[in-house]
Amino acid sequence: MDSNVSEIPSTLSNPAGSSASSARRFSWLKQVLRLDNIELTVLALPTLIWYVLFTYLPMFGIVIAFVHYRPIRGANFVQSLFRSEFVGLRNFKYLFATPDAAIVFRNTLLYNIVFIVVGIVVPVTLAIMMSELYSQKLAKVCQTAIFLPYFLSWVVVSYFGLAFLSVNKGLINHMLTSLGREPVQWYMSPQYWPYILVLVNTWKNVGYGMVLYLASITNIDATLYEAAVVDGASKWQQIKYITLPMLKPMVIILFILSVGRIFNSDFGLFYIMPRNQGALVNV
Repeated sequence: MDSNVSEIPSTLSNPAGSSASSARRFSWLKQVLRLDNIELTVLALPTLIWYVLFTYLPMFGIVIAFVHYRPIRGANFVQSLFRSEFVGLRNFKYLFATPDAAIVFRNTLLYNIVFIVVGIVVPVTLAIMMSELYSQKLAKVCQTAIFLPYFLSWVVVSYFGLAFLSVNKGLINHMLTSLGREPVQWYMSPQYWPYILVLVNTWKNVGYGMVLYLASITNIDATLYEAAVVDGASKWQQIKYITLPMLKPMVIILFILSVGRIFNSDFGLFYIMPRNQGALVNV
């Protein structure tokens, strides 16, 4: 009799423990299905779908780096991709054997380093300047004007650039000829384009960073500035000892995110902005 009793499962011999375990499971399920969790999930769903469609699914395209891709008649891209001959690392061997490989890596790395530095200094400076404006209407107008280029496509930006850099009708050449100087062949002069690309990229993207830093500045406790004024601190001292240290966490986060994309490049900036001019290929 005792041996039969000892063989009874623990869940049957301890009904209290079983009911407690079931209660914990149902409690976890209720917590997951809470209304606020469902609302937050629905709000995050569009962003999740966007990342899946445009970030994770395209990652399968890395297969093309290891095959000798040839389009197959009657087959779509995916079918042709997986039917192509597997060549291993041969494509990479060809890439690094070309003289353009060093130029590509050098330009990508150096441009992104400059973009990271400028993308921190300029937005922080503008955010501090915007926070010091007393007129709220003027501040909103300035913020809108600075943030607006972020929403423009590179096609539109390239036409803005053409309006300034065109040889015959460009604004800059018109000013040069008015001063008695010779017009510059901007799209045939690669020595100017590192500065032009940095300037255009900064103009287009500076508004995004400025808004983030400005939001951080508005969250700084106003009593810190009031105490600094009472202690006789100048405006520069307030910025140096209060604003900049409080912006440090945001600067670190954006810096880390930027470093994670240091080997990425903006195709529109380097292809559309120079208008695919052969003289600017190695810029």
